[in-house]
Amino acid sequence: MALSVDIKELLEAGAHFGHQTSRWHPKMAPFIHSKRDGNHIIDLTKTVDALDTALEFLSKIAAEGKQILLVSTKRQAKDKVKEVAEATKMPYVTERWLGGMLTNFNTINGRIKHLVDLENRMANGELENRYSKLEVQRFAEEIEEMNHLYGGIKDMHAKLGAVFVVDMQNDVIAVREAHKLGVPVVGLADTNVDPSIAEYPIPCNDDATKTIDLVLEYVKQAITDGQAKIKKVATDEKPEAAAAKIAAASQKTDDKGQKTEKETVTGPVKGIG
Repeated sequence: MALSVDIKELLEAGAHFGHQTSRWHPKMAPFIHSKRDGNHIIDLTKTVDALDTALEFLSKIAAEGKQILLVSTKRQAKDKVKEVAEATKMPYVTERWLGGMLTNFNTINGRIKHLVDLENRMANGELENRYSKLEVQRFAEEIEEMNHLYGGIKDMHAKLGAVFVVDMQNDVIAVREAHKLGVPVVGLADTNVDPSIAEYPIPCNDDATKTIDLVLEYVKQAITDGQAKIKKVATDEKPEAAAAKIAAASQKTDDKGQKTEKETVTGPVKGIG
């Protein structure tokens, strides 16, 4: 992949700053460089390697035409997650994670269909013609409230290609649901997080806005690069056929003995669900 991670940018963004040494997860030991003033310092060379692997995976998923759900209910990451998701036309969750968003998709999808139906009826004037101003106002409030919860996943497919989580400890329910469905998880892993709960953990600070913004910019570029491959192949083909062709080519590469997706997993998923 053409995208290359710059270790200097990570350093300037403070990606190496971990939590206090008293608040750490033992499984993060391989990614810790040292201690400074009572805090752990993350080894950025390990971060670069992990981020390169994760970005290559995300680009591959995007090139196959699959969706990547971007998740963060963390205040300092919400706006950036939404920006990247909208720019790449990917689903996202930045407000409260509703239990069953993935594992009970039929119910969630029913609520989304109701929302879309209300929006269409509001847009074509049906609600205004049939109901009083007060009732129309109530429908408008319902639409706003539902968009607050479901707006980012209105076009989400039942089968996702991956889930990207900014803070896996904060949004652990999303991680659990992804694993129940066998959906690979890519997530930032600060020194207080168990990295084995993600197939593609990225050891770095998950609190600093600069770090989050930088990593999400890399994610955005990786997804965009993957989508560009579909467009290139799809010049004279349907998108579905183009995605299938790219996926087949990727499989042939794996069969030649190169590292497969399963081999990139850091370790077994433990302590989840």
